[in-house]
Amino acid sequence: MFLHLGGSSGKVGMLLIRRVGLFCRSAHLSPQSLEYRPIKKVMVANRGEIAIRVFRACTELGIRTVAVYSEQDTGQMHRQKADEAYLIGRGLSPVAAYLHIPDIIKVAKENSVDAIHPGYGFLSERADFAQACADAGVRFIGPSPEVVRKMGDKVEARALAIKAGVPVVPGTDAPISSLQEAEDFAKTYDFPIIFKAAYGGGGRGMRVVRDYEVCVSSAEHFPAAPAVGYENAGTVEFLVDKHGKHYFIEVNSRLQVEHTVTEEITDVDLVHAQLRVCEGRSLPELGLEQDKIQINGCAIQCRVTTEDPSRGFQPDTGRIEVFRSGEGMGIRLDSASAFQGAIISPHYDSLLVKVIASGKDLPTAATKMHRALTEFRVRGVKTNIPFLQNVLSNSQFLYATVDTQFIDENQKLFNLKPTQNRAQKLLHYLGHVMVNGPVTPIPVKAKSSSVDPVVPSVSLGEPPMGFREVLLKEGPEGFARAIRQHQGLLLMDTTFRDAHQSLLATRVRTHDLKKIAPFVSHNFNNLFSLENWGGATFDVAMRFLWECPWKRLQELRALIPNVPFQMLLRGANAVGYTNYPDNAVFKFCEVAKENGMDIFRVFDSLNYIPNMLLGMEAAGTAGGVVEAAISYTGDVSDPMRQKYSLEYYLKLANELVKAGTHILAIKDMAGLLKPEASRLLIGALRDRFPDVPIHVHTHDTAGAGVAAMLACAHAGADIVDVAVDSMAGMTSQPSMGAIVACTKGTKLDTGVSLDRVFDYSEYWEVARGLYAPFDCTATMKSGNADVYENEIPGGQYTNLHFQAHSMGLGNKFKEVKKAYVEANKLLGDLIKVTPSSKIVGDLAQFMVQNSLSRAEVEERADELSFPLSVVEFLQGHIGIPHGGFPEPFRSKVLKSLPRIEGRPGASLPPMDFEALESDLRMAHGDEITPEDVMSAAMYPKVFQEFKEFTSKFGPVDCLNTRLFLDGPKIADEFQVELERGKTLHIKALALGDLNKSGQREVFFELNGQLRSVLVKDTAAMKEMHFHPKALKDVRGQVGVKPGQKVEKGQPLCVLSAMKMETVVNSPISGIISKVHVNADSSLEGDDLILEITE
Repeated sequence: MFLHLGGSSGKVGMLLIRRVGLFCRSAHLSPQSLEYRPIKKVMVANRGEIAIRVFRACTELGIRTVAVYSEQDTGQMHRQKADEAYLIGRGLSPVAAYLHIPDIIKVAKENSVDAIHPGYGFLSERADFAQACADAGVRFIGPSPEVVRKMGDKVEARALAIKAGVPVVPGTDAPISSLQEAEDFAKTYDFPIIFKAAYGGGGRGMRVVRDYEVCVSSAEHFPAAPAVGYENAGTVEFLVDKHGKHYFIEVNSRLQVEHTVTEEITDVDLVHAQLRVCEGRSLPELGLEQDKIQINGCAIQCRVTTEDPSRGFQPDTGRIEVFRSGEGMGIRLDSASAFQGAIISPHYDSLLVKVIASGKDLPTAATKMHRALTEFRVRGVKTNIPFLQNVLSNSQFLYATVDTQFIDENQKLFNLKPTQNRAQKLLHYLGHVMVNGPVTPIPVKAKSSSVDPVVPSVSLGEPPMGFREVLLKEGPEGFARAIRQHQGLLLMDTTFRDAHQSLLATRVRTHDLKKIAPFVSHNFNNLFSLENWGGATFDVAMRFLWECPWKRLQELRALIPNVPFQMLLRGANAVGYTNYPDNAVFKFCEVAKENGMDIFRVFDSLNYIPNMLLGMEAAGTAGGVVEAAISYTGDVSDPMRQKYSLEYYLKLANELVKAGTHILAIKDMAGLLKPEASRLLIGALRDRFPDVPIHVHTHDTAGAGVAAMLACAHAGADIVDVAVDSMAGMTSQPSMGAIVACTKGTKLDTGVSLDRVFDYSEYWEVARGLYAPFDCTATMKSGNADVYENEIPGGQYTNLHFQAHSMGLGNKFKEVKKAYVEANKLLGDLIKVTPSSKIVGDLAQFMVQNSLSRAEVEERADELSFPLSVVEFLQGHIGIPHGGFPEPFRSKVLKSLPRIEGRPGASLPPMDFEALESDLRMAHGDEITPEDVMSAAMYPKVFQEFKEFTSKFGPVDCLNTRLFLDGPKIADEFQVELERGKTLHIKALALGDLNKSGQREVFFELNGQLRSVLVKDTAAMKEMHFHPKALKDVRGQVGVKPGQKVEKGQPLCVLSAMKMETVVNSPISGIISKVHVNADSSLEGDDLILEITE
């Protein structure tokens, strides 16, 4: 098993690296000349896995064991596995402790140690340590000090190999001391070349060459060993070309990390042999003559390390929260620090566990290894397991044709499948809520109901056919004809969107929608449509519910295949609050249609035709049903209000029908339609457009919604919007049950079962209790007919009411409503729906907060600092209002600010979706979907925060709503279904005290096993000082000296961890503004190094 070096230009050809196990005694030592001195106690001058490996061998041979440990290793397993353990290097650095020879020798002498095993690394190849052992009368389990010295000097070892006739790769005869010497060598021998430390690199290895290792037990390949009097185990490294010729590199005079492979295929315990040879046994006595050693089958060793392959194998540190190993036939595990709760330090080797798989041949061993690695679960730190799995799946590796170019030529090895880690992430989320409270803002102090809603029974089998069947067969035009020809009144149910947007601050989660969805599919198949997407639900899903809006659409589509879905599209603003390039709106509609959306209700907050036409074209091009919606305001039945007259609406409708809308809608977002106005408006539209289906939407804020919708139906409307009874009324839509009951047995009969409405309503009545902290009834006890005066849209009415009470201004809500009226007049009497309604609301709150009257605002318009939304509206950012902008107010506010002429989005350059997707993949990995790209296009910052949240806390949408909002109480037991067939059984056990890092440990029982997570107490941390953390989206945060100028790519500092050095280069050009570290700083993940100002 070999790994990569680089291509050659004819000097060497294809090169591989092979490590050959070496076990021998000097030729001059006969069995008769050896004195047998049994070993009774062995110290291992090392730590971790190799220490435990030697302890196990000693125990099997009846030898007592002694461990040494540094101050940082008090919790490490190796000290617990030994019979005795002693602290060394008190006050020294973590690594220096294990290099402090006087302390080690002192412990050995004081505790009657017979022999010291050096393991590998640390002092294992230090001749002075071997000599110190000899001087102290303690046996060194390894070669003599002189041999260790010769083998440790890479140049001298090379000379010995040449003298013994061993082929060597061309190299320098002495250590180079200058760049010029290296350049001269390269000119002579060409590239590639290898740089290696003449006296060892402290584990940093060779540069240019990466090595992939295998051990075989044979000394025949290295005739120089007897020549130097070599005793005990060692490893000889060779380069091997494609013809099988070996070229000597070096000797490691110690047990090798990969010795386990030799042991598995030869059935020779090398550590046993080391100990016996040190006691004076000969190789024949141990049965280790070369002709008796047989190689059986194949073995592979994988070093599972806490390294991140995606970041150049940078070591990771932290606490292991979960550890579950792979086991079974043909698998051997040699580990030390791999256990739940272990702290992975930056000071030592990153090895967690060595996994050794053996089988009859390479494919068999590889299959066992891959299976074992798949069984591993390591959480809390990153590991190289995904990379190892890719190697084991690579055909070049499986056919044993790997050379030193392997990694460079197989970059797909770094296409790492991300681990889901869902269970542990959910525990982190639950712990976070238990410690810090809800992650979504809570407007009022109310707890979720303790009662869960009961889903009504649903019949087995497929749901009955609905209007979606017509749409799929006949297309949008045929669908519109079928709607117009339908006898009776059709209903659109808003419960899944606008109803909870109006009553519950848009907080209803997919979890609760999915539970009732099958019942809706089976019992309300004759609905015109189900409004379940778009509008505010899109961004709120990510911003406050931490779930993907596209996933909601996909899951509901799978559960309700027979009822058309309807969404709210804000014309040229899509589902956002700003202007987007035209191609972004088109792409959004295309992706929405692909994910199951059917009907696009397209509106514009100003009824600005150019914006509406763009949205209509985008929806139509995507293949959706276009429902152009005229936003209604004013009162067509009042002859005194002529700005928005009947003629205005008829003219607007004429343009939309001419533009090709399939359905014509009236969107009465404030509930201003009175029965008489309904009769006049809908009657006139029906007369003017006899073949076009008419759809009416209203809110029930004043309490007249049912009467208005019945008047619309009698005047010729085909469809009206309703919400199920327990989610109806007030700022929501009129009651479904009331409309069904009032039309039953008439020509307008809806065909909807009233009993099924009652069942549907009962579910939502209980489910609504789960959202008590967001329920408008916490502060608002009824609707109010004053909406006919202030014209505040339903959802905004609720929000303003909440805001007034949250600021202690509940008694001043009447003033807010009056200010809203005045603000509307200041802006020229606008149609008020998102985002124009927000503009009016912002100005109204500005007036209340500053105690300004309408007259004062007009008078001081040139000196006041207005809300940004007001300024941008006056600039023309959302379009041109009917009747134009208010003057001189506009000019006084804008002064010299630029103005937008025409449709705002027309001048925007097309969005580069390929570049956006590339950026998202760089930031979040290759799991980015087309839906993710659209989310980022609509809401870049919200999507970024959403991805960061889910990366940390996982799929919180699988939690029930009570757990999501409030978390569990101690001793609560509950189940969480991750997916079909995968259910977590969780019990909350305890909440720990605050530690010095500002964290609390939260304990759970997960599937019967103890789990714990450390959660930062945000309230406590405000009073504690911590090293600042780097922000992922701020590129100018790294550094050198304050005030120093740096260029992009310039090296700034070197980070050293676990033998690995990482050069930090400047990501930008600029001036270093602040440095947060010094040369000896000890850092944690995401710690800020320095800041650069461009």
